[in-house]
Amino acid sequence: MGKEKNPRRVAENEAMAKLGMLRTSPQKLNLVAAMIRGKKVERALADLTFSKRRIAGDVRKCLQSAIANAENNHGLDVDELVVAEAWVGKNLVLKRGRPRARGRYGKIMKPFSEITIKLRQVERAVGESA
Repeated sequence: MGKEKNPRRVAENEAMAKLGMLRTSPQKLNLVAAMIRGKKVERALADLTFSKRRIAGDVRKCLQSAIANAENNHGLDVDELVVAEAWVGKNLVLKRGRPRARGRYGKIMKPFSEITIKLRQVERAVGESA
């Protein structure tokens, strides 16, 4: 009498991870996401590890979570995973302010954003080496 199992949101050869409430603007986060799109996961991890951008560490955590999901929940081979998609979305914006000259008020926007990473397992060709 239990509930039916929910259908998967991604294909059988895909895994996904999402990270929200990242304290950076979506524009800056998208630069880091563009850095890993279409790359093999080990190369993407290396790029994020040695990136100078502050938010790259959080994106790396999200990528590692997606890799763990692929391996443990979906039984995919880690060596054949590629970052199929990485997209960024807006989240809330904290509105702060600062008094300025002549009775004015300077708006300070503190944006948050979120990132979703989708990995896909690609089959290696027979003659291809690592």
